[in-house]
Amino acid sequence: MSKATGTDTGRGRSKATATRSPAPHAADSHDLIRVHGARENNLKDVSIEIPKRRLTVFTGVSGSGKSSLVFDTIAAESQRLINETYSAFVQGFMPTLARPEVDVLDGLTTAIIVDQQRMGADPRSTVGTATDANAMLRILFSRLGKPHIGPPSAYSFNTASVRASGAITVERGARKAVKATYSRTGGMCARCEGRGTVSDIDLTQLYDDSKSLNEGALTIPGYSMDGWYGRIFTGCGFFDPDKPIRKYTKRELHDLLHKEPTKIKVDGVNLTYEGLIPKIRKSMLSKDVEALQPHVRAFVERTTTFAVCPECDGTRLSEGARSSKIKKISIADACAMEIRDLAEWVRGLTEPSVAPLLTALQHSLDSFTEIGLGYLSLDRPAGTLSGGEAQRVKMVRHLGSSLTDVTYVFDEPTSGLHPHDISRMNDLLLRLRDKGNTVLVVEHKPQTIAIADHVVDLGPGAGTAGGSVCFEGTVEGLRAGGTVTGRHLDDRPALKEAVRRAAGTLAVRGATTHNLQGVDVDIPLGVLCVVTGVAGSGKSSLVHGSIPSGEGVVSVDQSPIKGSRRSNPATYTGLLDPVRKAFAKANGVKPALFSANSEGACPTCNGAGVVYTDLAMMAGVAVTCEECEGRRFQAAVLDHHLGGRDISEVLTMPVSEAEEFFGAGEARTPAAHRILGRLADVGLGYLALGQPLTTLSGGERQRLKLATHMAEKGGVYVLDEPTTGLHLADVEQLLGLLDRLVDSGKSVIVVEHHPAVMAHADWIIDLGPGAGHDGGRIVFEGTPAGLVADRSTLTGEHLAAYVGR
Repeated sequence: MSKATGTDTGRGRSKATATRSPAPHAADSHDLIRVHGARENNLKDVSIEIPKRRLTVFTGVSGSGKSSLVFDTIAAESQRLINETYSAFVQGFMPTLARPEVDVLDGLTTAIIVDQQRMGADPRSTVGTATDANAMLRILFSRLGKPHIGPPSAYSFNTASVRASGAITVERGARKAVKATYSRTGGMCARCEGRGTVSDIDLTQLYDDSKSLNEGALTIPGYSMDGWYGRIFTGCGFFDPDKPIRKYTKRELHDLLHKEPTKIKVDGVNLTYEGLIPKIRKSMLSKDVEALQPHVRAFVERTTTFAVCPECDGTRLSEGARSSKIKKISIADACAMEIRDLAEWVRGLTEPSVAPLLTALQHSLDSFTEIGLGYLSLDRPAGTLSGGEAQRVKMVRHLGSSLTDVTYVFDEPTSGLHPHDISRMNDLLLRLRDKGNTVLVVEHKPQTIAIADHVVDLGPGAGTAGGSVCFEGTVEGLRAGGTVTGRHLDDRPALKEAVRRAAGTLAVRGATTHNLQGVDVDIPLGVLCVVTGVAGSGKSSLVHGSIPSGEGVVSVDQSPIKGSRRSNPATYTGLLDPVRKAFAKANGVKPALFSANSEGACPTCNGAGVVYTDLAMMAGVAVTCEECEGRRFQAAVLDHHLGGRDISEVLTMPVSEAEEFFGAGEARTPAAHRILGRLADVGLGYLALGQPLTTLSGGERQRLKLATHMAEKGGVYVLDEPTTGLHLADVEQLLGLLDRLVDSGKSVIVVEHHPAVMAHADWIIDLGPGAGHDGGRIVFEGTPAGLVADRSTLTGEHLAAYVGR
């Protein structure tokens, strides 16, 4: 049974959904997902029963255990059970999924997870390739395009043209070898290899030409003469490794920089030599720059400049693919259109021979418009989408799905949405439910909580203070239940009575980044300035494209935190450095002893705390290390103490306790105390210092980044939707932090949709009136009160309704 403590544990529908007429509520165990004894992460033996074929919203403060219950328990076990239906051989190629810490999970159906994980930033991945839209367009042009240039692959920028000849063997009575030639027609631009950009490498950043290779001329990360590269350069015979590079002949310099892959033998070992530039292009430039190690990324950024490919003008396509057209439109033109315009163009095509294809393509494109993404284009690089946009792009493939009775799991689907767009998202969630599916949503926005058939509120606090079910029932019951969420559900903060005056302005003139239409605006400094507008109106283009980055500007965007399962808040924030030094000083030993990634690591698990057993084709198994019992350190290291605690005990402390511990007494460490203070300021006082970053929610990661950037010396702070992942109660704490930044003399510029942040602003810049080519203009500048009184924009209308004006 539920551990709900609210006054209403019934499973009635909210008033918001009473008119939708879903099927009657579940009455027996076959219509329930039963969870008993869930203990994943901070969950405390949670037991609940979730009605199937209903829309259930999971609420609670950040870190209360919502994601642990929905994603790490219910969805994870569903996916694990599905994976087990495949053969052991196939499972060997699938991600390893451990069984969640739970006693009973009953009534599961196939789970489809639509999360906010950003799409890979591979330069070849676009909105079109990430969905079926691009593939359908290629088929359409291969059927109707004039001149006809070949099969669908002839219109693909990911397929190169290949011609080859060879022999195939066929059997007709007696064996015969039949010579055959074959070719594959691709649409890739040969100059940029389908990337749309060409790179130029600054040779002065690759080597110091006054030195020889043996004197350390190369300045490329990882290219040392002490390892295999040194053996190859010394033994290849193409140049003299003891001669300064500036004295190389043209041939020697060409071989060093550009030589094609060539087989060589060095010390009896067969190796391949390749010039520096093609080697760098393959190993560094062809990858997502953000995924590179920091020192390699810094090298790439200072070494390489990128420009639009002059051959294909950035379309990625060959001349042949661009020449084939339908009604004077090439596939490059089609992919560059805003999707809503492309949908209208497709609607005008009436060729009977491809009628089913046109219908499917039309549905796919209309789905983009339905979920508020009509302003995107199919050639938009996938890596440039925000987390909310990426989640909605993933939704496109499910809207037309014929599957029923599956469980859809969403992670804050309203993230990045203007209040005007949230109602449209709500309709889509209800449509999925009405097809007979179970819809589970982790959400903070009152507009989406209001449409729930069933609500599960976790808490009461975060981290170790959370992990319990505080309420389970209807929305009306939640309001009366007395939980933190219930108390804040109808919060309507008032507009500021007095706003700060600007201490200066940052002038932006003629801004044309993306869809901005020659915007002129003065961004006030020394105040809290909020930039608003519907999704795709040009907010991020204005802020990130017009405010110069560099010294004095601290930008906290939505890019993901990089880190392995060994990374934690202590390592990410740099807290561990002063902590290790404090332990070393108190015990007269080296700081490296107190690192689980260095000398102090448990030799059995190498400081991981768990031992991974590879079972070849079977899923691997991770068990707690018996030697260190999961503490990650050698026993001798744990004999050293600071303030009566060993290093493993310190890493299990929550931030709030550690702040007190390092603030006074024997353990007093000012450098550590300052970092912990910043973590507490952004509302992360409940996080354990050693908690793996992989277990943090999206909102927690965003605030961890903010806490880290607060250490930087800057006069202007630029924040991109800092309320992402924040509970209604947490937004108050964020506003307090923003006020403290401004009151300390900083300028804070925030891109935000949350009405509470708008109401708290000193100045608002509203972009619109719509998205894409319908946006990109300033539609209002002034105070929040002025925006409410004006009511001439969508933002003004919604803010007025929010504050009750």
